[in-house]
Amino acid sequence: MNLSVNFCMKCGSKICIREIDGVERYACSSCEFVFWGDYSIGVGGLVIKDHKVLLVKRAHNPGKGYWTNPGGYIEQLESIEETVVREVKEETGITAKVNRIVALRDLPRQVHNVYIAFAMDYVEGDPIPDGIESDEAGFYSLDEIEEMNVAPFTRWLVKIAFEDVECGLQKDEKTILKDSILFSI
Repeated sequence: MNLSVNFCMKCGSKICIREIDGVERYACSSCEFVFWGDYSIGVGGLVIKDHKVLLVKRAHNPGKGYWTNPGGYIEQLESIEETVVREVKEETGITAKVNRIVALRDLPRQVHNVYIAFAMDYVEGDPIPDGIESDEAGFYSLDEIEEMNVAPFTRWLVKIAFEDVECGLQKDEKTILKDSILFSI
């Protein structure tokens, strides 16, 4: 583990390595603070309306020019469901509600990334890109998606959202651990 914090976020004392629960961990030398790791939790929405799914065209890297489902990272005091509703609204202007979790991606690395994809029900609104993260937005059928530059992970998620309605949570076993491939957030 490559620690970028050298001092305790709680009391300011020096961070050291201590054995905690049988594992060597970065911890404060003076108080009970333990650095459990560096994590990011992302969410994505698969909003379905009239047998079409909501997609956005990414306006910046990573993945500029690829079509993906709207999504983003959770805020510290925000629930995961609130996050996906907010991200869909911010990126597309669409109001949607969570239906079910359809997939989970787990990428253990320097910053451990967990991504949770939700099937969502359309409530109201017209797709309008935010002009920051997305420069196009719209609802697209599976046939239309076949002809579009859709990120591979998003293609997989769309397939699950449409085809595996009763199969429960699906785990992504195929994602290649290359930053240039992960365009879903």
